[in-house]
Amino acid sequence: MTSKLLNFLVPEAIMLGLNASSAADVIQNLSDRLLLAGYVRDTFAAAALAREQEIPTGLPLSGNINAAIPHTDIEHVIKPGVGMATLTEPVVFHNMISPEENVDVRLVFILALEQPKSQIEMLQEVASVLQNPELVTSLMNAHNLAEVSEALNSL
Repeated sequence: MTSKLLNFLVPEAIMLGLNASSAADVIQNLSDRLLLAGYVRDTFAAAALAREQEIPTGLPLSGNINAAIPHTDIEHVIKPGVGMATLTEPVVFHNMISPEENVDVRLVFILALEQPKSQIEMLQEVASVLQNPELVTSLMNAHNLAEVSEALNSL
């Protein structure tokens, strides 16, 4: 199941132990990495930030780590990829179910997908990862791409 997510992870857009000041800071950092790696247009970061304001992506999880899955429209994407960040300290995203609620997030997957159908599939894929507390812990404890891959392959 997870190998699909693994296939889309962009090594240059995996930021482990990121020290970010805000949700916007995380989205900007990951967007910049995807841009440098040639996956997104220069409009991607602003579009993802604007979408996050309108339709928040914070997701409270069952463990003690919460996540967010920012993304934006397909016209800002050149080729499909997923960025990931683990944060040293939580930043506040708004809850995707109850936007007035804050969610302290430490794990972020940013989706850059060029097909609406693949966006839904990848959201489901990431959701299945996030529903596994041991896997979330393994991702949070990863120090490099090999450990991220190993954790995702274990699903």
